[in-house]
Amino acid sequence: MISRVFIVGCGDIGTRVAQLWQARGVTVSGLVRSTANRRRLEAKGITAVPGDLDDARSLITLPAHNALIYYFAPPPSPGSSGHPLPRGGSADPRMEHFLGAVPPDRLPNKIVYLSTSGVYGDHQGGWVNEDTPPHPQTPRAQARIKAETALLDWGQIKKIPVVILRVGGIYGPGRLPIEHIKQGQPVVRREEAPYTNRIHADDLARVCVAAAERGIDRGIYNVCDGEYSTMSDYFNAVADRLGLPRPPQISLAEAQRTLSPEMLSYLNESRRMDNRRICEELGVTLLYPTLEAGLAASL
Repeated sequence: MISRVFIVGCGDIGTRVAQLWQARGVTVSGLVRSTANRRRLEAKGITAVPGDLDDARSLITLPAHNALIYYFAPPPSPGSSGHPLPRGGSADPRMEHFLGAVPPDRLPNKIVYLSTSGVYGDHQGGWVNEDTPPHPQTPRAQARIKAETALLDWGQIKKIPVVILRVGGIYGPGRLPIEHIKQGQPVVRREEAPYTNRIHADDLARVCVAAAERGIDRGIYNVCDGEYSTMSDYFNAVADRLGLPRPPQISLAEAQRTLSPEMLSYLNESRRMDNRRICEELGVTLLYPTLEAGLAASL
């Protein structure tokens, strides 16, 4: 019986998850480091807990005891100010700070971690499921797999169930590439574009609740709608729905010369994710199993 939820990284998805639990009468709190976020959470009836994952000394009041914990915070950007790349690859000091701050005599009941499908790396358009070995190829994905491993090891030592959600691209209200399209920024030609995977924000929140209720210890679950397509298909669909001109198309070779490193990190990987486990094991029936349905609800 879940009576208390604590969310680390209570942004858009965290707030959606919080509201689902609040509708069941569950008390929800969230970690915040700014006054603006504190006010935002409190306006939604979420208790704000002060703390900064980049400063381990600030994490002294974590309400972890007998709570369900969602960890939604991303790792710091590797190589960013104050977070140089460590030897041996990227790590997630925020996860390390959080685990070190959980009181050993006031442990949670369960932790659900929001990871990324990027840990699988490039599969040249092939299918991946939860048994596919991780092969992270970007610093961001390497940090995620190290965070997964650290959390799973900690949970095993402390005998705390841990559930990992590997999530595709998230879209929904306020999460669409509208400005990108309005500015006429290009996309790769469809015939050269890699396969990508997506999930509507509301469906992701519902998966998070199901993971807490039915996810097994050390369980890993791919989170996507099961309708694979390309990033170019996605941008075109958003443009069509808004009645805007479709983005100009360029070759993959031209994209390598002109697009940002962040965008290229997505274009250099192609995979199709199997989502049967969230449907069969977690019992989730998606509200938006297709991009068409999800965009209609988002716009």
